[in-house]
Amino acid sequence: MTAELKVHQADGIGWITFSNLERHNAVTYEMWQGVTLAVADFDADPAVCAIVLTGDGDKAFVSGADISEFEKKRGTLDASTIYNEAVDTAYAAVQAAAKPTLARIRGICMGGGLYLAASCDLRICNDRARFAMPAAKLGLGVRYESVRRLMEVLPAAHAADIVFTGRQFDGPEALRLGFVNRSVADDQLDASVDQYLQWLSVSAPLTVRAAKAAMRTWAAGEDPDDIARVRRMTDACFASEDYKEGRKAFAEKRKPVFRGA
Repeated sequence: MTAELKVHQADGIGWITFSNLERHNAVTYEMWQGVTLAVADFDADPAVCAIVLTGDGDKAFVSGADISEFEKKRGTLDASTIYNEAVDTAYAAVQAAAKPTLARIRGICMGGGLYLAASCDLRICNDRARFAMPAAKLGLGVRYESVRRLMEVLPAAHAADIVFTGRQFDGPEALRLGFVNRSVADDQLDASVDQYLQWLSVSAPLTVRAAKAAMRTWAAGEDPDDIARVRRMTDACFASEDYKEGRKAFAEKRKPVFRGA
């Protein structure tokens, strides 16, 4: 079976599917590169309102990086540097997406898969999902950017628990820790994801984009120039046709039809 990144758009949703079934959707170097390109394309497409990351099949979201490549792709310090740059760029692309991102997690979500999920805005998993950050069991270094994002998502004590021990935990514990937004029965995963995507599809794009920019600005340290940019984005919401439509729809007791303008 070929390892590949499957990318498609359907009903206003951009789908990025990690497909490497023989290795529980482990991510190859080319797939890491593909994530960056796919996110950029979906972000630039006005027809796309949200981006979903998911795994092929029913056993895994992403099990991590494809270790079978390591001898060739990460066998030296220079090679590892190049490889790590592709990984970091992929994480950063997901985090920086202007549009909402959602990780649909079924089954294994470990190592690089856990950080891919953490890079998304929203995470929904099945109860039998299996999470772990096994770096401490393998002697791998954990990148600063990955630790920072994990601590943006989780309280410090929970992040330390996950990284220091490398232990596995399931969907309900991921929900208790605050890592996922929902953990649902296996047969309810698609319905739960579909519900979130429906909510996102009818949300005002300018409002969501400004709010996401504000969240990222706070996480990055509240640079004054970034705060000013967020304020301009917020002001643009109040000056938009969507704001007029929202008020009109409320008065007419109907759902608004937003156009992102």
